[in-house]
Order: sequence, then structure tokens, then C-alpha cells
Amino acid sequence: QVQLVESGGGLVQAGGSLRLSCAVSGRTFSGYAMGWFRRAPGKERDFVATISWNGGNIYYADSVKGRFTISRDNAKNTGYLQMNSLKPEDTAVYYCARSRTAFSSGSKLSAEYNYWGQGTQVTVSS
Repeated sequence: QVQLVESGGGLVQAGGSLRLSCAVSGRTFSGYAMGWFRRAPGKERDFVATISWNGGNIYYADSVKGRFTISRDNAKNTGYLQMNSLKPEDTAVYYCARSRTAFSSGSKLSAEYNYWGQGTQVTVSS
């Protein structure tokens, strides 16, 4: 069974930075795309960023482009989301997910992911 565990969330002031990690169990990470999504209070879960299985393709939501950086270390079975210049509107629970399809180039659609972490809270104060 594949398990994803996020870490690195917390409380930060506007303009600050956080680095989220997503540790994936087993040897089932390197051949799959990874995505980051977030759910703000009272809102739908939104796409944040995705990276292809080999890191060759990366896509960001317009709202985080230029501030967030997605990356992965296949040797460590871990994905990352570096978040800089954080804004209060970035406050949400952040989830990482593994793609349903092997050798995926990544997707903005949550339906393309079938394994999810439990989420980590990010709170940005003004």
C-alpha cells in the first residue's frame, strides 16, 4: 500500500517562507507524477503544482507561479513544495498526491491522482 505523509506546515507571517515535504512509502514514487493541492476554509480543493515522474514537466497554478517551487528527489522517495512570499490567501490545508498513471507528465486534475496524504496546515498571518 502506498502512503504519503506531508510535513513542514505551520504558522508564518506574510512574506515568509515554508518548505513542505511529502514522504512516499515503498518503491512506488519514482515512476509517478506528484501533485500538490490545497483546501482553504469553506472552499473547494484547488490545484497548486505538479511535477512529472522524471521532473521534466512542471506546472503551477497562476496564483502561486513565481512564488512556489515544486521539486522531487526520487532517491529519497520525497517531494517538496518550497513556498516563498507567502500571503494570507495561501492559508489552507496542503495535500500531496501521487498520480494514478505511471510515467505521467503531471496533471492539474485531482481525479488523476489516486493516493493522497493526510494534509498539513499552512497558516499565513497578515
